[in-house]
Parts: sequence; structure tokens; C-alpha cells
Amino acid sequence: MRCLRLAVALLLLVALPLAAAAGAKAKAPAAPPNATVAMAKGGCKAFAALIAASPDAASTYDAAASGGMTVFCPSDDAVASFMPRYKNLTADGKASLLLFHAVPVYYSPGSLKANNGVMNTLATDGSARNYNFTLQNEGNVVTIKTGASGAVARVRSTLLDTDPVAVYAVDRVFQPVELFKPAPSPTPAPAPAPAADAPKAGKGGAARHRSPPAVADAPGPEADDTAPADQKKDSKKSAAAGAPRVRWLAAALAAVAVASTLA
Repeated sequence: MRCLRLAVALLLLVALPLAAAAGAKAKAPAAPPNATVAMAKGGCKAFAALIAASPDAASTYDAAASGGMTVFCPSDDAVASFMPRYKNLTADGKASLLLFHAVPVYYSPGSLKANNGVMNTLATDGSARNYNFTLQNEGNVVTIKTGASGAVARVRSTLLDTDPVAVYAVDRVFQPVELFKPAPSPTPAPAPAPAADAPKAGKGGAARHRSPPAVADAPGPEADDTAPADQKKDSKKSAAAGAPRVRWLAAALAAVAVASTLA
């Protein structure tokens, strides 16, 4: 009897720790899905490599995944065109830009399309480091706009949707205003000039154009066939002066004729 009790005690000493260990393993939460692996497989291999090369960004992504995270990863083409500007950033600036592409909340495709407005990111750190962007939805199109970029980025596809992590591919690199100059405001277009009034149509429907009234020619100087008054006076004087001479000549001719007859 005593031996039996000892055997039961030994069995309990061995079984209880094993049962406790098994229960602890059963309650351990599953590891969150790997976001960078999903990026590399979905056409964002270059962006995933940048995260892996930044210790601060990589550790923050790993820590945020367990609590819920949504990542917007730029395509390889978008990263390639942005690399000259990315290389000019400091190490802290590079990490901030990479963290700017993720928000600390899990958004499924349905919940993402139901949200609009400003969102904080993994780079947000109080009021000194806002690092936020604006999410907008128009039908089935989801866009992201930042203060330093004139163009919006569009969500192209879903690469991962496993609670608590979602990864979406976008066509542009997000540019935070904390690292780049704000985009200039669009200049308003000038107001169009008022249209000229069209001529009113007549009864027949066609516009009638009135010709301007003809202007009569100004009367020119009238022709004057008569001589001037001064010329008339001179003519009269000449005629009056010549009359005695004619009379004297006629008398002389008559006297000559009489003398010839007498001779």
C-alpha cells in the first residue's frame, strides 16, 4: 500500500509539469504574418529591401505587426524613380520615410474603403513629428495624398490581408512634408471674358446687317462762266476809251475821199 502511494506521488510530480507546459503552448498566440515577405512576393521587393537595411524601420515594423498594422508599399518602379532623392536623406530621414508608409491599425480592404481623412503613421511622434497623410475614397478607388506631393498615390492591389496585418501595393512613394518642401498650391484660372452680344435675328431667322447710311458728297464750287466784276469794269473803260479814236479815224478817211474827188 505504501509503495502504491509513492508511485502515485511520483506520477503526479512528473505529469503536472508536463500538463502545465502543454497548456502554456496551447495559449501562446500565433506569430503575426511577415509583412516584408508579402511585399517581396507582391512586387515591392525594393521597398522590403530598404526596410531590412534600416535597423530602426525593421524593428518598428516587427513590433507593430503584433498590435495591428496596415502597410502601403510602393512598387519597384516607383522606388527606382525615387532613389536619387532617397539617397540624399540622412539615416534618420530614411527610417522616417519608410515608417511613413504604415499605420498602426489593421484595415481590411472593406474597412479601408470606408475610411476618409487624416491618418497617423508609424513615423508619427507627437506634435513635433506629425508625419500624417490624407486617405480618400472615390468609389472603389483609394488614394493617399501628402502635403509635399502634388500628385496622389493610388492603391493598386492587396498583397496581404491576414488579421492583424494588411499590405497594399501603391504606385507612388509617399513624401512627408517634414522631409520635403510642400507642394505649391494650384494657381486659379482667370475668369473668362464676357461674350459679345450677338446680332439679333430677323423674322427669317438670319441676322440682318444694316449698311451704314451713305454720306452725300459735299457740294463743290459752282462753275462761273461770267468774268469777275473787276474785269467787267476794265472792259467797259477800254470800250469807252476806244470809241473817240474810231470816230476820228472815220472822219479822216471821209476827208481823204472828198479830196480825191475834187482833184
